[in-house]
Amino acid sequence: MVNNIYKYYIINIHKMYKIYIQILIIIICIYFLYVIYNGNTTNNTINNNILNNYSLFAVIIIAAFIVYNLCLLFDDYKNYRIDYYKNLCIKLLESNDVKLIDAKNRQSMKNRRNWDIIVYDFDKFWNYVSNGTLGIGEAYVAKYWDCVSLDVLFTKIINLQNNIFPFDKTNDHNKNLQTREKSFEVQNIHYNIDYNFYVQMLGTSMAYSCGYWKNVKSLDDAQNAKFKLICDKLEIKPTDHVLDIGCGYGSLMLYMVQNYGCKCTGVNISKEQLLYARKTCKNYPIHFLECDYRDIPEYKFDKIVSVGFCEHVGYKNYEEFINVAHSRLKDDGLFLLHTIGGNISTKSGDAWLDKYIFPNGMLPSIAQLGRAIENKFVMEDWHNFGPDYDKTLMAWYENYLVGKNSGTINVSDKFDRIWKYYLLSCAGCFRSRHCQLWQIILSKSRKTAYRSIR
Repeated sequence: MVNNIYKYYIINIHKMYKIYIQILIIIICIYFLYVIYNGNTTNNTINNNILNNYSLFAVIIIAAFIVYNLCLLFDDYKNYRIDYYKNLCIKLLESNDVKLIDAKNRQSMKNRRNWDIIVYDFDKFWNYVSNGTLGIGEAYVAKYWDCVSLDVLFTKIINLQNNIFPFDKTNDHNKNLQTREKSFEVQNIHYNIDYNFYVQMLGTSMAYSCGYWKNVKSLDDAQNAKFKLICDKLEIKPTDHVLDIGCGYGSLMLYMVQNYGCKCTGVNISKEQLLYARKTCKNYPIHFLECDYRDIPEYKFDKIVSVGFCEHVGYKNYEEFINVAHSRLKDDGLFLLHTIGGNISTKSGDAWLDKYIFPNGMLPSIAQLGRAIENKFVMEDWHNFGPDYDKTLMAWYENYLVGKNSGTINVSDKFDRIWKYYLLSCAGCFRSRHCQLWQIILSKSRKTAYRSIR
């Protein structure tokens, strides 16, 4: 922020005459104080009293002008931010055929399209927008703007080729936000929501990750197709012992055991997910470890899978995560990594998602994962089916609406707007190809050729 202020005042020096007049007055006051202290050599009591009075007066004046000047400085910077983001937002919207509609204008409301933005309070709207994507999301939750089809809106404005309004990132670029202690934050805010809520949203599969929509039409079929795809890619056999890092509700392991006859061990720190998983898997050879992935016991598994977990690992820990998988995998085993991916390397996540949905989360890039994998694993296959996440998110949203409208799930109005914004904005991200979904197959010292499956 300080750098932006500095650049702004250098560039706009001709517009800032009021500020510089105040600075000049402060300099004069300082000089006046200097003259009083150094120009009066009389030591009598009367003159000392006068000197002290002059000094006190000068200090008060200087302090007042400093405070006043700083208020002007930051107030002017705030106005600059608002104008900057206002112009940027208008440019972005106009270039992507999106209009700002005044909710008080009946004619505009009558002609609006589903992806147009309906603004209820322009002053508050622009004030929020000046805080980037965090402010845009918070303004939506606060009902300062609305949109009939958020997913279409985000698809339009997240333009991969000309993204002039890039997603704001959190500021903690150099901190490790995914330590053992901080890893519980996302569980408490997101994954430890009552599992009955997720039963309604996720469907019978209870899979909270992207489905595979090849030749299927329903969410449950897409999730089962994803389970089968993973098992076939891993070449699961009845004799295998499979490790699932970040096992969620245990549905993938249950599918493996029921359809392939193997045994599984799942790792998770979410109490709600483990509560559900242990109930549904209690009659099967499935064991659960309630621990951080870094604390998985030293044991060699035939196969390892991790679905929708790498997004919570963080760029400072990718190498350690890969090392854990490498050290727990048998030499002839396979590791399948299923993760959302980003098109560019970043060191933090979107500010709104970080605050309200996935604290400390971020998307890995090809380069970041490549550096972690290098000299440890052989990359056998890299499969991208990102557009399928759009369909998955829209199916979750439909299930959520059914549950809310039927009374199966009860949420506050604020939670409802947060959840709607989360699901539909993310759907737009995948539809615009801003985000990807990768399944990566890794081996250690496999001697035979790996034949990819789609």
